[in-house]
Amino acid sequence: MHTENIDRRTILRATAAAGVALPAAAPTTAAGSAGPRIALLLFDGITAMDAIGPYEVLSRIPGASVLTVGKRRGAVRTETGAITLGVARALREVDRADVLLVPGGGVADVQADPETIHWIQRLHRHTTWTVAVCTGALILGTAGLLRGLPATTYWALTDRLASFGATYVPRRFVEAGKIMTSAGVSAGIDLALHLTARLTDERTARAAQLVVEYDPDPPFDSGSPDKAGPDLRRYALELLQGSIRP
Repeated sequence: MHTENIDRRTILRATAAAGVALPAAAPTTAAGSAGPRIALLLFDGITAMDAIGPYEVLSRIPGASVLTVGKRRGAVRTETGAITLGVARALREVDRADVLLVPGGGVADVQADPETIHWIQRLHRHTTWTVAVCTGALILGTAGLLRGLPATTYWALTDRLASFGATYVPRRFVEAGKIMTSAGVSAGIDLALHLTARLTDERTARAAQLVVEYDPDPPFDSGSPDKAGPDLRRYALELLQGSIRP
């Protein structure tokens, strides 16, 4: 029995056969221009979805280039220890980007690393947007980039923002000047869609949302601390702690 290998290209061919017109090539963001250069910081202890969720959205921007950057080239391990992500360029090799994306996870080692913090500060001087997902906001705070700004972060660590001179705002994402921060993990997708609209236009952002079929309809209504209640909040933190591998 023949089994067809179904992938995205197969889907596109089937769509074309069904009579849906497809463009000959993806357009650039403007006539003759390239898309945004996006530097995605990776580090040991990262939360995989903090990086992968926004990447899946931002990589759909016409002409966009996403470059993974870290202390050194090679693999970094996620906080659960089950997945590794590849660093394409070392920090010293990247001195310009239109967008700097800082994911979260176990960020204490990053906060304590002068090389990474200084690199973020230098790159930020030239970015159009500097954005953080989840506890990545604490890294931006350590770099002194949140002082005097509204911001958000992972629900269990919102009190940490005040130590960086930031004001916590209970939203999925917050834009302040050229800095954006998001709440935890899945909220990075919301931030990335908003960022896509700011980098291009709403139509492109809406199309990117459809590409990743981001249409949340969860079976439970406990995705925010206010909805979850104290008992579930405690249990969630137990699950989080139990899943982290040293």
